[in-house]
Amino acid sequence: QVQLVESGGGSVQAGGSLRLSCTTSGRTFSAWTLGWFRQAPGKERESVAVISLSGASTYYAESVKGRFTISRDNAKNTVYLQMNSLKPEDTAVYYCAATNGWKTGKSAYDYWGQGTQVTVSN
Repeated sequence: QVQLVESGGGSVQAGGSLRLSCTTSGRTFSAWTLGWFRQAPGKERESVAVISLSGASTYYAESVKGRFTISRDNAKNTVYLQMNSLKPEDTAVYYCAATNGWKTGKSAYDYWGQGTQVTVSN
């Protein structure tokens, strides 16, 4: 069992930056593959970025490659999503989630945070 709590969302103008954080508690943090997902109004939840247990492997959705960076600090039980060059189409509720093994699809994730809103305006 693991609990996840996101923070760092907010409103920003296009071209700006935000950093999301997700702190976990419960089972050993370093045992989980962690991912960031997002859901815009009227759309399916989609994968944004995933990071492996050690941080050595990462996955990014094509729409965020080169703009977003996922990282983790196992000593702080925290995973981050640095979002640069934000666009209005990045507006969504962002969720972090945890799973066992290397998986990038949302259906494979067992534990979810409550989400944090990111709004990007022109």
